[in-house]
Order: sequence, then C-alpha cells, then structure tokens
Amino acid sequence: MSDLTDFQKNILTNVEKHGWFATTVFDPEGKNPTFTYSIGFSKTLGAPEFIVFGLNNDLMHDMLWEVFHQIKAGAVPKSDMRWSNLIEGFDCVTQKAVHSELHKEYTASANWFWRHQGNSGHPEVYQLVWPGAQQGLFPWEEGCDSYVISQQTQLWAD
Repeated sequence: MSDLTDFQKNILTNVEKHGWFATTVFDPEGKNPTFTYSIGFSKTLGAPEFIVFGLNNDLMHDMLWEVFHQIKAGAVPKSDMRWSNLIEGFDCVTQKAVHSELHKEYTASANWFWRHQGNSGHPEVYQLVWPGAQQGLFPWEEGCDSYVISQQTQLWAD
C-alpha cells in the first residue's frame, strides 16, 4: 500500500469501514457544476457506482447514502428508475451514464478503485437526475427550467 497516494489510501480505508466513499469535484472557476460520485458500491453491493450533479455537497452525499441503503435493502438499479426519499418532496430518476469521457473526466477515482480490485474495463455508472423544484420537471422534459438543465451534465447522452 506504500505506492498509493494518501487519497487512494483514504478511499480504501473508507470503503472498508463504511462500504463506500464519496468524491466531490468542483470547478474553482464556477463554470461547471459541482458533482459527487460513489466509489465502492461495486465492491460492497455488487452494484453500479452513482453520480449526481449540481446540488449542495452535503445533499449529494446524503442522496448517495440513501441509494446505498436502498440497494442494500434490495433495490436493483436500472435506467429510468424512480428513487424516493433522496430529495424531500421529489423523486429522482437514474439514467445509465454512457458519456465517452465518463471514466476519465467524471469518475476517475471510481475507475481507479475498480481496477485496483482486479477488474478489467470500467465500472457501470448511473446518474441520479433531480427535477426542478418549481415545475417538478426533469432535464429531458419540455418546459424544464434552464437552470435545472445547466446544473446536470447529461452523462446519459454522448
């Protein structure tokens, strides 16, 4: 483990202790939305990793914890699946992330962890998509607020 960075050691320790680790990425210039993604769902739950964009860091972390608990209780993630109890008053929807730069630009540490576990290829990743609070519309629905769209990089489309 001596050839690992402190960050990588932290990932391994947290996955062992809690079952997963959350990584939050932000643009210091504020041009791109902040996002948080899971590392370790693949090992602990045999499930895809998850990513969520554009909300408060603590809220995104809490959303991923709730997904972790729901999968542990038997939920089987798939595209277009509705998830309750992630955001008060609204369901979120998962979309399979297929963006060509997914593992390089968005989930690099989850990809590192996947390979560190002896796997080939890349981990499967689902994006948690939230609706706008005003109309309750998702980014792909007509009339969705432009802010809601701009805060959620569409990794389900390439």
